Amino acid sequence: MTTPARDDVQPITVLLERISTGDREAQSALLTVVHDRLLRIARHQFRTERRGHTLQPTALISELYLRIFRDTSIGWQNRAHFFAVCAQTVRRILVDHARSVNAQRRPSPQRRCDLDDVLVYTDDRASEVVEIDQALTRLADWDPRMAKIVELRFFAGLSTEETASALGISERTVKRDWAMARAWLSKALRGSSDES
Repeated sequence: MTTPARDDVQPITVLLERISTGDREAQSALLTVVHDRLLRIARHQFRTERRGHTLQPTALISELYLRIFRDTSIGWQNRAHFFAVCAQTVRRILVDHARSVNAQRRPSPQRRCDLDDVLVYTDDRASEVVEIDQALTRLADWDPRMAKIVELRFFAGLSTEETASALGISERTVKRDWAMARAWLSKALRGSSDES
């Protein structure tokens, strides 16, 4: 994922400040500025999915818009905060969708959950997405920063540099924590599939 042009950073922050004051025109302007970036994030989530999937990137973005702008209690701070909220919201949407898919069919208990495979959403992996969400929640209890890095890197598609900026930490720390979080999650997921 490429780092956004520096020109994007200032307008996003200014628009978020205007939104925080109740400026509805700023919402439309922000959506215009970030739409392509959010669409790339959504497409990243579905990069290997077949056509006819029950959740499409444009539907994911529409639901994201509705959820983040419905919540008027969000005190937008800056561009990094905006994408952090987007990451959390995309995670919730995918998990809600996965739970809905799981409710319609019984998941296979013998199927092994592999972190690298599940980091691309498909209906066939819906039960695994729920497992990852549960493991990520446990990771947040153990190390909140690592869990936040996973959200920002995977669910918002932020680069190492953008993640470091959003969290106010070094890129080296992001790289180290990203590797540790992936190892922790892989181990946690292997353990949950062994218990099945």
